[in-house]
Amino acid sequence: MADSAGLQSVSPFAFEAMQKVDVVRLAALSDPELRLLLPCLVRMALCAPADQSQTWAQDKKLILRLLSGVEAVNSIVALLSVDFHALEQDARKEQQLRHKAGGSNGESILVSQLQHGLTLEFEHSDPLRRLRLTLSELLAIMNKVVDSNGEFFLKSSELFESPVYLEEVADVLCILQAELPSLLPILDVAEAMLHVRNGDWFLCLLVANVPDSFNEVCRGLIKNGERQDEESVGGRRRTEALRQLCQMNPSQALNVRAMVVEECHLPGLGVALTLDYKPDSADEAVSPLVSYVSGLLLGTNGKVRTWFSMFIRNGQQRKRESSSVLWQMRRQLLLELVAILPRSRSTHLPNDGEEGGGGGGYSGLREEHVVKASALLRLYCALMGIAGLRPTDEEAEQLLQLMTSRPPATPAGVRFVSLSFCKLLAFPTLVSTPEQEQLMVMWLSWMIKEEEYFESAAGVSASFGEMLLLVAMYFHSNQLSSIIELVCSTLGMKIAIKPSSLSKMKTIFTQEIFTEQVVTAHAVRVAVTGSLSANISGFLPIHCIYQLLRSRAFTKHKVSIKDWIYRQLCETATPIHTQLIPLIDAYITSILTPASKANPEATNQPITEQEILNVFQSSAQGEGPRGGGSGRRYSITTQLLILYYILSYEENLLASTKQLALMQRKPRSYSPSLMDQIPIKFLVTQAQGLQQELGGLHSALLRLLATNYPHLCLVEDWVCEEEVTGTLPLLRRMMLPSNTCRYSQSQLHHAFQKLPSSSPRLMRMLDHLTLLSPGDLIPYAEALTASVALLLGGDVPRRLLQTLNRLWMGLNTVMPRRLWVMTVNALQPPALPVRQQRYNQNDLMVDPLIVLRCDTRVYRCPPLMEIVLHMLNGYLLASKAYLHSHLKETADFERQNQTVSNLGGPGGPDTQEVTREELKNALLAAQDSAAVQILLEVCLPTAEEQQLGADAESLLRGIGGSLPGKSKQGILGADGGVGTGAEPEGGLLSELREVQCLICCLLHQMFIADPNIAKLVHFQGYPQALLPLTVAGIPSIHICLDFIPELLAQPQLEKQIFAIQLLSYLCTQYALPKSLSVARLAISVMGTLLTVLTRPKRFSFFMPVLPCLVSFCQAFPPLYDDVAALLVQVGQVCASDVATKARDIDPLIARLQYLKAKPRDASLPGGGASKLTLPQRMAAELGGNDPDVQLCYCVEATFMDIISSTLHGV
Repeated sequence: MADSAGLQSVSPFAFEAMQKVDVVRLAALSDPELRLLLPCLVRMALCAPADQSQTWAQDKKLILRLLSGVEAVNSIVALLSVDFHALEQDARKEQQLRHKAGGSNGESILVSQLQHGLTLEFEHSDPLRRLRLTLSELLAIMNKVVDSNGEFFLKSSELFESPVYLEEVADVLCILQAELPSLLPILDVAEAMLHVRNGDWFLCLLVANVPDSFNEVCRGLIKNGERQDEESVGGRRRTEALRQLCQMNPSQALNVRAMVVEECHLPGLGVALTLDYKPDSADEAVSPLVSYVSGLLLGTNGKVRTWFSMFIRNGQQRKRESSSVLWQMRRQLLLELVAILPRSRSTHLPNDGEEGGGGGGYSGLREEHVVKASALLRLYCALMGIAGLRPTDEEAEQLLQLMTSRPPATPAGVRFVSLSFCKLLAFPTLVSTPEQEQLMVMWLSWMIKEEEYFESAAGVSASFGEMLLLVAMYFHSNQLSSIIELVCSTLGMKIAIKPSSLSKMKTIFTQEIFTEQVVTAHAVRVAVTGSLSANISGFLPIHCIYQLLRSRAFTKHKVSIKDWIYRQLCETATPIHTQLIPLIDAYITSILTPASKANPEATNQPITEQEILNVFQSSAQGEGPRGGGSGRRYSITTQLLILYYILSYEENLLASTKQLALMQRKPRSYSPSLMDQIPIKFLVTQAQGLQQELGGLHSALLRLLATNYPHLCLVEDWVCEEEVTGTLPLLRRMMLPSNTCRYSQSQLHHAFQKLPSSSPRLMRMLDHLTLLSPGDLIPYAEALTASVALLLGGDVPRRLLQTLNRLWMGLNTVMPRRLWVMTVNALQPPALPVRQQRYNQNDLMVDPLIVLRCDTRVYRCPPLMEIVLHMLNGYLLASKAYLHSHLKETADFERQNQTVSNLGGPGGPDTQEVTREELKNALLAAQDSAAVQILLEVCLPTAEEQQLGADAESLLRGIGGSLPGKSKQGILGADGGVGTGAEPEGGLLSELREVQCLICCLLHQMFIADPNIAKLVHFQGYPQALLPLTVAGIPSIHICLDFIPELLAQPQLEKQIFAIQLLSYLCTQYALPKSLSVARLAISVMGTLLTVLTRPKRFSFFMPVLPCLVSFCQAFPPLYDDVAALLVQVGQVCASDVATKARDIDPLIARLQYLKAKPRDASLPGGGASKLTLPQRMAAELGGNDPDVQLCYCVEATFMDIISSTLHGV
């Protein structure tokens, strides 16, 4: 649209005056400027206004006075005098006619047959005909626009091209649009103007005379525009027209640019408006062009980024044109880049005139230009990496000059150097000549030299020195993808970088600047980051050390890194930095695994035990009395990281024993005494409340604890911990006054010594301690455990014991291992002839049964027994982990030594390894079964308790059923109540009963955790008197049904008897289909044994098992026939043996057969009870005569019990 360049345009001053109807400004306009606005001013002066105020009346007079001296006003007044209604009717008729004719320009209602051309007709016509001529031509263009389907065309129109009549045509056009807005919508007229010459000039005049339509016209033109405006003539004309509109109204230019981005149309217009934009106050930091283009390419809107990138790519495909918006943008960016270059560095200016001196100096980048230089670098990175811009030689040269300039030592300067370095890595093609390569090497050497100064002077933790080291390490380990990630992360954009393009930079780094030995030596001297946390961003020394550890550079060049890692772990804070855990893992690997098989000694040194103790000194002392440490107090983050290091080191050491044995290496593990001094559970409890700030450290610690210290991960402990640290305890502690009485340890110890007289005072002390948090209870732990044996006296209140139990469980959440050792030592039996032995943690893990070698009074003190059982369960788990680690630690090395010494021998090492594992499993099984047997023995009543009637039967009466093999008459008295003579003192609520419940609960857990323990214990057997207790009190004992058939198949009669007795109780407790099938098997086995057993064995077998048949029949009535047949068979066998010894045996057999056939007739009215007890009496009288006789009467007694239970059931 350059053809309208010489025409008078509407100035921003004039447009603003029209927009605000500022009469004073309008009066200040020159005649040529005023001429363009006459259509609107004349209509304003002649038409009836909606504003009837006095102010507008005065302004209207001024407008009339202003128009009075202009000659062209008369022609505009004449135009306004036309009948526009009739004109609109004719125009609509012409539109309909053209629509019917298919758009041909044949007949015209508005314009009759033209005698001359449009220009001459327009010149000689009256105002009405001028309106008709212009309207006809305009409607023809508008119709053609509609029919073109978006294809651009340029219509040659004599009327709109004649320079003599342009102003008159513009007047007519403005009047037509103002008077016929429904026929000629301004947006449609604006679209039509794009298709004629001088259209942009007409459009500006049209909008200037209707200033309120500016935004509507701009949005419509943008919405209807092309996605890529420089691709077509129409797009360029549309862009130029909108650009002219924005030059007329510059205050709305940025809003129009926002519309461009919103619609993703006309990208060249957005750039052009930015180039035209002149801000009121110049921003020295970043220019509008840099901000705008950076926002498009680096913003979060992917659609906008793709749209603008396509504009860049398409623009480069065309030849370089000075009129192209893209080349204007590149020229402006280059000018801005050169403007901030140090003058001694800019060897070539894009302008024709050159400035500055020689290029050999290295004057620094000025401080006020650093931020702008960083923004320009990022913009060029985005243009080249995202939009695919190919820099010219001039641009590449100036970019390299800027990148290798030396900024001041400020945070912004550090950022600039990091960006420059990453740009060099991202676009190594910028360095193309040997001179440029030398320049880059000198600049990199300057970076290495000045890194420490920059870090100290700028006051930043993350300097570019760490980035240099990191990149050098990546190059040495050939981790090019990591370099690409680092570059993209620093630049803040995703750039496609080919790894092959880094080959030149790799050669420079690895051979000229940073050899691997230089890297490792330099890394150790780098200062650690103070208070390292996730809040510190950027690339830090820890990133460099991590990569060097992974590449094994330290061990390869024999550089010790242990001290640096220890110092960095001591300088940590929350939230934890994400690189710390990977650093520890890599460090542990470098300790245990040599860098190469050829040099097995090439490993790093582990952290010493003394250094570890220094970290835990305050916490370790915190488990006992808090003492003063000689050193600093370390943060919880440092202590947790060191704890993670120790646990992970030990786990990896065990996992690597086989590989280490092959290399004849045996790194030392940390001593048990060190582990005893670390408050593991306390630290993990602290970490639980900081999970958000510790990232994955808490979960990693829990995993290591569950593997190496299972006794610290008991389910009961977690449940108890919830009770101790829950909401209710917290509220109770909040209610505790700050000035409340605090008791000392000596006072607590003195109160224990004065028991039982000091019970009330001791109770007050313990109640006060329950309000304290577990951490605050730690100083009282020794006083509480040392005096626990004093509570075993007979006059100690139960509440005192329960309170102590509660305090112990609270301490158990923070210091379990030390608490257990103190408690076990405090509960040793007092009446030893020699001095009591003091056990340590290792003793108790090797032999967990030491826990049960306590004062026997504990076995009848439920609160203390609960503590003992808790410790026993923990130490059994600890013993398993200890033996597993011990076996794994020693087996591989001994196996390797044997392999070396016995080469060629038969497969001994494998056999020995299997034997070791079997022995370990056997030891653990024996250990667990011994603990179970001891606990079962504790459940038996003592001689004193038996004198009080505390047998197993009486203790189980509350369960709700009769005992197997016992008639209800033996349990119930004559009145149906509980017998008075068989009840222990205090009823069912006895201490023995409570201890039995605690033991059964633990056995239930053990059987669930390992069903093999249940199998082993029942194969060993235990007293028959405990069967009612175990079956009723251990819910998981039903698993015995799985192996009872195997137990019945054992050759020992004792095991068979125990199996049948156990089965009788299980059938009563669990009347399941499986129980029925096993009971059938037991009856079948009894029948088989009847035929094979000798006479003495038959008596010893059937006397204890016959009463069990009663339980089978009670649980499963369908077994009655099989049981009756078995009983008759047993009676017949016994009778045949004693037929010659007793005369009444034959009648007894006949009676048994009668009872089998008609069991209901056995009970006579009124005499049933005496009849049923008769066989028992007779068996007792004749018991000393013959075993077979006793067995016969036992058979009849069993029959009677079955009949009795059946009748009672009915």
